[in-house]
Amino acid sequence: MGEPTAASAGHLDLFRYLAADERLDYIAIMTRFTSSLLADMSAATVTEQLAVVGTQLDADIVEARCKQLVRWDNLVPSLRDARVSTVADYLRARSRYQVSSLGGRVHRGALEIMDATDGAREVARELLGQIAESLDQIPTLLNRPTSEDRAERLSGIVTTIFNNQRLFTASVTDFYAYLSGVLSRFDLAVEEYAEFKGLLLDYIDLITADVNRHSPLIAAALDRVVEQLDVLLAVLAGVQGLDLGGDVAVERSSGRTRIEWEQLRHWYTGGGDESGPAQLRAAAGQALGQLLANAKRMLDATTTGYSRRADLLRLATWFDTSSNDVAHRLFAATFGAYPARHLLLGPDEPDPRVGPTTSWRDADPIAVPVSLRERGDRVARGRVSRVPDQTADRRLIEAAARQEAERNAAAADELATAGALHGARLSPAARDLLLGELASLLALQGDPLDSSEVTNHDIGLTLRADPGGDTVIESSDGTLTVHGYALTACTESQSTLAERVVQ
Repeated sequence: MGEPTAASAGHLDLFRYLAADERLDYIAIMTRFTSSLLADMSAATVTEQLAVVGTQLDADIVEARCKQLVRWDNLVPSLRDARVSTVADYLRARSRYQVSSLGGRVHRGALEIMDATDGAREVARELLGQIAESLDQIPTLLNRPTSEDRAERLSGIVTTIFNNQRLFTASVTDFYAYLSGVLSRFDLAVEEYAEFKGLLLDYIDLITADVNRHSPLIAAALDRVVEQLDVLLAVLAGVQGLDLGGDVAVERSSGRTRIEWEQLRHWYTGGGDESGPAQLRAAAGQALGQLLANAKRMLDATTTGYSRRADLLRLATWFDTSSNDVAHRLFAATFGAYPARHLLLGPDEPDPRVGPTTSWRDADPIAVPVSLRERGDRVARGRVSRVPDQTADRRLIEAAARQEAERNAAAADELATAGALHGARLSPAARDLLLGELASLLALQGDPLDSSEVTNHDIGLTLRADPGGDTVIESSDGTLTVHGYALTACTESQSTLAERVVQ
């Protein structure tokens, strides 16, 4: 099948009831309509039948659901005239519905999927022999004289061939899809591994043997049928079927067109990797390779090691038998879920909106190496890199630190020279140093009405703040005004001498 066309895209509404918020109501209603042939029911009748199976819905709700299903083309209004004897019966029967043809097919397929298990599907390999026998009968019937039942018998044989082929390919596809999903797991236990190893070596070998045995027979029979395909199609066209004129498209049974026979022949005789048997052999080889990869991973202690299934089951048992407090402690100890305090902002994130308090659920995923993500391999690849020489970096850092210390010392000398800072004109560097020291002073200050001072022993500067008055400081890039404090700066030695004089 190709890409959806504009006409087929209109059928997408048929699936909307399966994903709607009220999908349980819709599924229950559609099940009532598809449980019997040509069900013609009103909303009241559907409500009564739902009550019988244990689903309680109001009649008005059922009516609204049925109308919505009509808008989605899953149901169609019934055109049958209701013959009733009372007004009450007329009100109950005035709105009747039937399931549409496509709506019924969609719902039957949905029920089949919902009833299916997650396990493996058995391959219908016995159908290959039936296909070969049925193909051998077609040339024999075509070479016989025309009889009344020849066309009917050929029609039944052709339909059986294509239905068997469809069922066989669907079962093979489902089986290998399940097998691929199982063998790609990284947590296979020893027992599970042994079970699937036997499945691969025994059952898949049986499937491959049947395909190799019957494929040449089917291919040879198809060659004989294709030689007389025009005669066969003419006979099938003469079988009485459904004809509604040129305005209504009729979906005919499989095998009535040349392209379908060509596709069937190509499945068994296609060149290269395009034929069905070649694809089955390739799938078996891929499954065998995955099985060997699992065996290597289980035996290689340098990778993910053995399965943790037994450990997880033991942990689940502890959780099941412990109290709430013990379970919380056990969870924290097992998964390291201890509370954390973010003392620093941490490394820079690519997204500025991601901070220390952002949950891992909302943050971008961490890049995982391909070998670890796809193979579970933590072994380091490539050669060990040389230890870099950090002498040049260390010298750059030391030079930068020395320059910063010199700038701070110069700014401290400028502040100490100014003394009383009200009306002083400072450089931007001295002003920035003053702001840093003022922040430290205000953080350590106890009573705002008392004088306080702070000393930076690294640069030998003391800043004193006396309450009352304002301090206005001019600079080349603006004016700084400190309200309520008179600021004075001096060197650490001058501050110590002043304290001794006061004493």
